[in-house]
Amino acid sequence: MSWNADITYAFTPLKILTLPLGVWPLQKYDIYSAVRTFICSFSLLLYYRMYADNLIRNFTSAVNDYLAVDTEKKRMIMRRHAFMGRMMCYSILFFAYVASSIFGLLPILAGDEDIQVNESIKNQASGLPMPLTCIFGNSSIPSSLYLVISTVQYILLILNSNCNCGNDSLFLAITIHVCGQMEILKIEFSNYGVESKNLSKDFSVLTSRHRFLIEHTELLIDVINFVLLVQVSVYCILICLMGFQLILALKHHDVVMIIKTITVLGALLLQLFFYSFVGDYLKCQMEEVANSIYSCNWYNLPLKLMKNIVFTILRSQQPVQLLAGRFFVINIESFMTILKSSFSYLSVLRVMVDA
Repeated sequence: MSWNADITYAFTPLKILTLPLGVWPLQKYDIYSAVRTFICSFSLLLYYRMYADNLIRNFTSAVNDYLAVDTEKKRMIMRRHAFMGRMMCYSILFFAYVASSIFGLLPILAGDEDIQVNESIKNQASGLPMPLTCIFGNSSIPSSLYLVISTVQYILLILNSNCNCGNDSLFLAITIHVCGQMEILKIEFSNYGVESKNLSKDFSVLTSRHRFLIEHTELLIDVINFVLLVQVSVYCILICLMGFQLILALKHHDVVMIIKTITVLGALLLQLFFYSFVGDYLKCQMEEVANSIYSCNWYNLPLKLMKNIVFTILRSQQPVQLLAGRFFVINIESFMTILKSSFSYLSVLRVMVDA
């Protein structure tokens, strides 16, 4: 399938991030992609390989949408939503890379009193980017081995960032694309009756497109709902714990720990915010279809078409929403609820420490 410039702009960063993991939806699903996915992790196998068909259908539809663009206005709408997807991808990766770099380099650059690079390094296993005291204990290891372990752990942190943030970016970008298609559909509904030559046929095309987008959104929610439930639950715990760690670091004037905690906390909050923003944006785009239909010249239409318009408006008033575990709605309101709950638990922990 050939790509034009717009498709390349929208999908190249996502392909670079996810193709090595074996989860790029438009790849050739053969033994090599399966091996890459297996090596990546078992969780990724459950995440995207199990629902590969859902993602393939959505990404194939997105490619067809770009190839079918027939006006500059539609192209600009799709380009704007592709830009939004790119900015989310870059922002998440930037914070993840910064946090990984800080964890990887600060143990060496901070001049920790337990880390002395000479003939041998003692008691520094806990000063690695990812502590390994359960393996080394208080034993001495050569400085060269310490540097090798630190480098390997830093590379692992970067790869882990690509795995987590790459998959998040993949889902957010395709969901934003669906939102862009809903915006184009709203414009077409608003112009219905003015530019239509065959009212019945044109309305049937629009309603079919509306149903098509709803079905593809539901496919995306099937992919993400369980993983999103786990992510939201873990985020609540991590935000609480990282906030508590920040309080302790401020109390002990631990600059290194303060920097680490702030970067990780910022990355977690940014990921959670982007999911909430996309969920809220998707809901708004779905609901606003009703307003677009109502703004067309429906009062000049035949009675039969008026009834069909009412049914379409009723369907748009039940929007497909981004769900975690099929019961917890992800939007800006839930984002604020999660923050309030996390900080409430944090306040309890702070009181316990002060006591």
